[in-house]
Amino acid sequence: MNIVGRITKNAEINTLKNDKQVVNFSVAINDRFKTKQGELREQTTYYNCSYWLSANVAKILTKGTLVELIGRASASAWIGKDGDIKSGLNFHTSNIKVHGGGKKSDTDEQAVSQPQKSNVFAEDTDDDLPF
Repeated sequence: MNIVGRITKNAEINTLKNDKQVVNFSVAINDRFKTKQGELREQTTYYNCSYWLSANVAKILTKGTLVELIGRASASAWIGKDGDIKSGLNFHTSNIKVHGGGKKSDTDEQAVSQPQKSNVFAEDTDDDLPF
């Protein structure tokens, strides 16, 4: 399944008990449609997303970034502390394609201000990005 939306806040890296890391972020998808009366409506759907392959991708998953995600969707329901029934949509992504538009993080701004090597990719042997 593919979804395309904007990241609602900067991604967070969570470390589990077994030292495995997961990147968690949220995506908003806007959908526009006309009602039977011809009225234009807009509906926003939010997905709580997780990415397990590499924690380094969190650097580029910043608020406002337009992303295309490939993975599988699921739903969850629980009872909140207030006793009300809550629900949410989850998306377990296996592939992330960034289309741009987000804010730069502090680490990205520092990297840009430093002088670049003439051939950046010649010494880059640690390829852990999924794309």
